Amino acid sequence: MKPNIKLHIEELVLHGFAPGDRHAIADAVQRELAQLFADQSTSADFASVIEKHSNSHRLDAGAFHVEQNSRPNSLGNQIARTIHGGLTK
Repeated sequence: MKPNIKLHIEELVLHGFAPGDRHAIADAVQRELAQLFADQSTSADFASVIEKHSNSHRLDAGAFHVEQNSRPNSLGNQIARTIHGGLTK
């Protein structure tokens, strides 16, 4: 049985994106992160992520390359994969 994880992102700072796209990007980030964590293979994977970041108040997940004219959904997916990578590496 996989544990129930609750990830709270207080603030996600993104520069250079259209303000009108913020909700679509945020929704895509949420969906993709849920899928990525649901796909984790074992409870041990979750335990190591939680232990590693249990005292973290801030996470710099790194950077990613954005193609010109990228759609909000693909941007959100890319952001989620970057966040997930920052948590699990």
